[in-house]
Amino acid sequence: MTFEEFKNRARLFVIGALYPQEFQPFMRARKEFGAKAEAFVRECYALRDSFSLSMRPESSRDNLKRRVSSMARRHVST
Repeated sequence: MTFEEFKNRARLFVIGALYPQEFQPFMRARKEFGAKAEAFVRECYALRDSFSLSMRPESSRDNLKRRVSSMARRHVST
């Protein structure tokens, strides 16, 4: 696995989207690339966490209820 391939898989790894059959090769590459790999994985975790913290919560349950009801009505009418 090249480091570019490792980086692509690392992004999937930190969000839990790595296929099971990719896990062991990813972990071997992580060990092989050493400190450089660990730094990249830490960066991916930091980006993931920053993104999730930047999400604004729904302003209220009523808004969420209206959105879901609207989506359901549109689905039923099609």
